[in-house]
Amino acid sequence: MLDILKAIELCEVFMQGMESFFEYEKDLKTKSAVERQIAIISEAVNELKKEDSEITIENSIQIVGLRNRLIHAYDSTEDTIIWAILQRHLPNLKEETEKLLKNLN
Repeated sequence: MLDILKAIELCEVFMQGMESFFEYEKDLKTKSAVERQIAIISEAVNELKKEDSEITIENSIQIVGLRNRLIHAYDSTEDTIIWAILQRHLPNLKEETEKLLKNLN
């Protein structure tokens, strides 16, 4: 779970000052860095589910599927999808992961 949080935090750092999708779309380094961290998040969620199938993570199937798409179908990954994940879903995953960690301690 710590890998998930670390990767989310790195995405947040990489996205600092990025005010619009158009800025993101033009910044190849940021896009590459963010996509790498999202792949790490996806793999970490996959491993977590393998270790403990009782852990519930909202959208875990889609998260794992995104990793497969980023790695194997990288040429069909749209920037708009990654942008939407960053804006809408990553904050929720961060909150959910923090709660899971808190419950384990």
